[in-house]
Amino acid sequence: MKANNYALKDWHLEHVEKVVIRFIKGVAPDASSFEKRNYKKYSTVASCAKQIEYDIKHGVTHDEVMAVVRKVRHDKQYKELQKNQEAIQRLEELERQLALPKKVVASSFF
Repeated sequence: MKANNYALKDWHLEHVEKVVIRFIKGVAPDASSFEKRNYKKYSTVASCAKQIEYDIKHGVTHDEVMAVVRKVRHDKQYKELQKNQEAIQRLEELERQLALPKKVVASSFF
């Protein structure tokens, strides 16, 4: 029997897709002030990247994340998002953020 180190990997992969979609869609023009405030607080590029990094720590690979991004960009299921120029710009911004090298914190033992 093989050990399952990442028991919720499938859940985290679905979460990556939901985070990407939520960020790309943006806030609706008729959104309430509560929805706008939450979008402003939790749906920034940095926040999305942070959530995706959390999912990567729990078993999702960077290649799988990029596959989700490619799926959103090319799949017929997301044709409404593909037509929206602002959504495409946000997708490109997220791709750039994910492509940046991660900062390594040097620890000192003094």
